Amino acid sequence: MIALITLSSEGASIARTLAAALPDTRIFLHEAVADKEGGERFGSIFDVTGRIFNEAEALVFIAPVGVAVRSIAPHIRDKRTDPAVVVVDVRGRYAISLLAGHEGGANDLSLAIGNILGAEPVITTSTEALKTIIVGVGCRKGCEAGIIVEAVKRAVADAGAQMSEVRYIASADIKEKEQGLIDAARALSIALRFIPSAEIRSKAPSCKESALVREKFNLPGVAEPAALLAGRRTSLVLPKTIYGGVAVAVARENSL
Repeated sequence: MIALITLSSEGASIARTLAAALPDTRIFLHEAVADKEGGERFGSIFDVTGRIFNEAEALVFIAPVGVAVRSIAPHIRDKRTDPAVVVVDVRGRYAISLLAGHEGGANDLSLAIGNILGAEPVITTSTEALKTIIVGVGCRKGCEAGIIVEAVKRAVADAGAQMSEVRYIASADIKEKEQGLIDAARALSIALRFIPSAEIRSKAPSCKESALVREKFNLPGVAEPAALLAGRRTSLVLPKTIYGGVAVAVARENSL
């Protein structure tokens, strides 16, 4: 069970969005929240956290980080058994992996929430944070996973990088149901991040525009902007290149 816990009306709206997209969820709302759709009510966030901490597979606090930290602190025991804990701000800007990142699945959950809300996943686990390569992918509908896997591997090699350096495979949200892309990322054991189309339209860096993508989806492109926008301080190390019909671009995140 994924517990969605919030203290505010804004948080309740986000909780309902997440509940519609994630399996096996329960919404917990503070008793002061005016929400006609209900949810399980609580008076103290500390009490409800203690009650469900060992029952839930994951806890998602749509609340300040400090509140989440103080709520879980008395109950943390072991990273191998503690539930995943993710914190989302009430504007839905960030999905922060707070506890049990690898072992409990908080890293994966923060990424999933980021894809649902169009939020930035915040993952600080060293093994993930040190990875600096992002592979942007654009593919036709129904493209097979094996073709995408081969395209990604070839692009990373052509960029002079290693697969072990890849942090994300990234694409536009118009591809979020593309099974071949989903299966390719799973086969490569690499997190898959979808960038909202609105963000690509409003923030896309200077990229070579694709007339076809512009005509079909009103986007300047997919591979290059997705690679650049999925990270911070990014620069292209391989511009959009076609491999077996799959458009791939590779970006690197740069240090300060």
